[in-house]
Amino acid sequence: MYKYDDYDRKIVQERVAQFRGQTERFFDGTLGADEYLPLRLQNGLYVQRHAPMLRVAVPYGMLSSTQLRTLARVSRDYDKGYVHFTTRQNVQFNWPEIKDVPSILEELAEVEMHAIQTSGNCIRNTTTDQFAGVVEDEVLDPRPYCEIIRQWSTFHPEFAFLPRKFKIAVNSVPDVDRAAILVHDIGLQIIKNEAGEVGFKVFVGGGLGRTPVIGSEIKAFLPEKHLLTYLDAILRVYNLNGRRDNKYKARIKILVKAMTPSVFAEAVEKEWAHNKDSDATLTSAEIDRVKTFFVAPDYVSVSNAEHEAQLAANPEFANWVKRNVNTHKQDGYAIVTLTLKKTGTPPGDASDKQVEIIANLADKYSFGEVRVAHDQNIVLADVQQARLYELWQEAKLAGFATANLGMLTDMICCPGGDFCGLANAKSIPVAEQIQLRFDDLDYLYDLGELELNISGCMNACGHHHIGNIGILGVDKRGEEFYQVSLGGDSGKNAAIGKILGPSFARNDMPDVIEKIINVFVENRHDDELFIDTYRRIGMDLFKERVYAKAD
Repeated sequence: MYKYDDYDRKIVQERVAQFRGQTERFFDGTLGADEYLPLRLQNGLYVQRHAPMLRVAVPYGMLSSTQLRTLARVSRDYDKGYVHFTTRQNVQFNWPEIKDVPSILEELAEVEMHAIQTSGNCIRNTTTDQFAGVVEDEVLDPRPYCEIIRQWSTFHPEFAFLPRKFKIAVNSVPDVDRAAILVHDIGLQIIKNEAGEVGFKVFVGGGLGRTPVIGSEIKAFLPEKHLLTYLDAILRVYNLNGRRDNKYKARIKILVKAMTPSVFAEAVEKEWAHNKDSDATLTSAEIDRVKTFFVAPDYVSVSNAEHEAQLAANPEFANWVKRNVNTHKQDGYAIVTLTLKKTGTPPGDASDKQVEIIANLADKYSFGEVRVAHDQNIVLADVQQARLYELWQEAKLAGFATANLGMLTDMICCPGGDFCGLANAKSIPVAEQIQLRFDDLDYLYDLGELELNISGCMNACGHHHIGNIGILGVDKRGEEFYQVSLGGDSGKNAAIGKILGPSFARNDMPDVIEKIINVFVENRHDDELFIDTYRRIGMDLFKERVYAKAD
């Protein structure tokens, strides 16, 4: 895990002191609200429907147990005693007082955390696979490259005021994409060429929101040493040509579509020629330096005989292992996902006590580290198989062992109208209604893996466009309704879902989802997944069933 050096500490502490002064001037009236707004956004501070919201950066999703305990204490001392984990692997506090935010940032700085560039028209948190560094099939650990991008992008003077916010994701597994790189402004796939050299396949112009777009490949192989110079070139083309007159048309996806991907790629190559071999070219020494922060922990050799016996003796435990535990590259170890999707709990939420329990579990079972997953769950990446039964028992007591990972009720959901001032409708009550309707785990297993995503507005923080089933809150003459889409996919075969038809009232949503599921069950082949059945039979049968009038 990356550790701050003296330079990191200095710039974060200086930013906290600067923001404290700005906040004090705001409250004494010498700094107007319009002047304060961009300053608070630069520090991750929003004003939402009912209260301010502070978004804290969690670079590529990694947290230490010490940082978790600080987050728990901050939520208890300055908020209402819980935190929300986001799809960008960050953490949000939903009820802080504006006057307290400088003090919160000061406490976070003590454990090497900050809220810099978690908002505003800048380069946001770089995300990656939550299993980075511990899965057998990845080309290389992507986290060092994420850290290099983080250091390059933080306070980059040229990209502090882009036309719109900018998001980068990195993936390193050839056949699986848990980072959803094709729906990011820049998506980077780590690859090796025929000579065995490390590089990146570069995708640009993906994104969700009002105009969902799948990213386009603009470079088949970018040598790793040119990572930053090429990113510079992309950002410069966007910064110079992106629209600033209309925020709905300001994202890079609009520019790439307008120029066409091939013309945009030509413009990037032309710009890149000016700085391709500049001081920003990465050296092997620098790459190796950053890699030293991400070395394997001290694994030990242990017998798994007892683990095998426990699997055989306890079907419930065996089921949890099957659903929520992934294979580790190190013999004798496993990757464990703690699900934050227990029925009745808003997806991605955890109380201060639960966060402290996660910290304790990390110390006890996973070298004091956790990862925040894109799907709003928590990962313990380095657990001895011999200790899985013990961990499972503790996780059950804390509400983290619901064995529904990847199932219908393991849904992604934004905070929606319960919190967000931009939302058209509430998301959390719809999620709970669906969780309650489909609370039979055996039935969920029969359905197989199925992604359901819910957003409260077109900003798509719940990634509804790329859910196999997507739900979008809409406003119809002042009332909350919900639009359904089918066929979205966040993985290697990324796709934008298509709208089923007219929207539905909130209370109708469980019935609507059940009808969709029934069509799937009636038409699937053998153990076919929902997304495959949908692609085979199309939209019409689903539409007929959902909108059929009762006799």
